[in-house]
Parts: sequence; structure tokens; C-alpha cells
Amino acid sequence: MDATALKAMQAPLKEAYREDAARALITLRARGSLDDQSIACKVETGRALAVAGLHPATGGSGLELCSGDMLLEALVACAGVTLKAVATALEFKLGNATVEAEGDLDFRGTLGVARGAPVGFREIRLKFSLDTDEPQERIDSLLKLTERYCVVFQTINSKPALSVSAGR
Repeated sequence: MDATALKAMQAPLKEAYREDAARALITLRARGSLDDQSIACKVETGRALAVAGLHPATGGSGLELCSGDMLLEALVACAGVTLKAVATALEFKLGNATVEAEGDLDFRGTLGVARGAPVGFREIRLKFSLDTDEPQERIDSLLKLTERYCVVFQTINSKPALSVSAGR
């Protein structure tokens, strides 16, 4: 695809977002299940191949993975594995468990439709559903330690220094 084709594909989306900002705000989600036999999290992507492309809200076909979805899926995977590892270390009695992440994006930002619209997630919510009889103080400790040691969560939370470079 060349720039002309991309611009032609995105033009109607940009116009729609200029006319109605609410249409540009999309919530992405990811979900995973903790493995009951090992320290692992099975992330549900709903796609057979990990091919990244544009989100439909920016003109993509919807056949490729969106990097925003992949970010949430990475958070789900990391938080799920971390929670399982922490639960194992604490001898926390945990039955079935799921982890979900969802985040709100305003696609006007990434398409350059509105200068004031942020590029990236406005908010990300991480939620665990735990099958356990453990007391609330142990659940609170499990979540606190999971938050502390989840690499993806802490990376997003700490706003690390980022750089971009190109080489030949």
C-alpha cells in the first residue's frame, strides 16, 4: 500500500472523527486464563497468525493484529503469569482464574485529526477473577505483589524513557 491509497482509505474515517469525536473513542480488550498445571497464562487472541496491521478505526482490514490489542494481551499474559507465580510462591489456594485488560483509545490522536486528542491509551483497566477461599487480606497481598512484579504493568506505569532511532 502506498501513501495515496492509505490517505484515500483513511479520509472518510478522519472526516467522521472530525464530525463526531465519540466515534473515534474505541475500547480494546484482551483476556487470558491461568494454567492450573504450570506458571503460565493462555492469552486469547482470536487470531491464528501474529501479523500486525492497522486497526479498523484507522483504515485497517481487521484481519491483522492491532498493536494496541497486542499491548493489552502482553499485559494480560504478564499479569497472569506473575499472579500465578506469586500465588505459587505464597502457597495461595487458587482455583480457576482469569485476567482481563481493557483500554480506551481516541483514534483522532493517532490519525492527526485533533491536536488535543492523545495518541495512545487514555486509561487501562486490569481485572482478575479469582476462584479462591483465601481471606481478603491474602487476596490484597496477592494483587499488590502481582502489581509490583508484573514487568509489563510496571513498564506502562513508570513511563520509562523511550527513544527512537534509525540506522542504515
